[in-house]
Amino acid sequence: MWRETESREERMARTNPIQFVQQVRAEVAKVVWPTRREVLLTTVMVFIMATLTAIVFATVDILIREGLQLVLNFFG
Repeated sequence: MWRETESREERMARTNPIQFVQQVRAEVAKVVWPTRREVLLTTVMVFIMATLTAIVFATVDILIREGLQLVLNFFG
């Protein structure tokens, strides 16, 4: 196990900076970048979901607060 790790480290150490940059550029070229429309739709969906989540938590907060006030006023 130790020798396998050592050989991997040695192989990685042999890559010079020029090869590294070439490999990075090759990998970046493989990436399928989202279109402007996809980015826009995803951003809008995130804002909608964040708003809905905020509304749900605010509603639950109000209900808990009112419920506690009712119970405290009943016994207090």
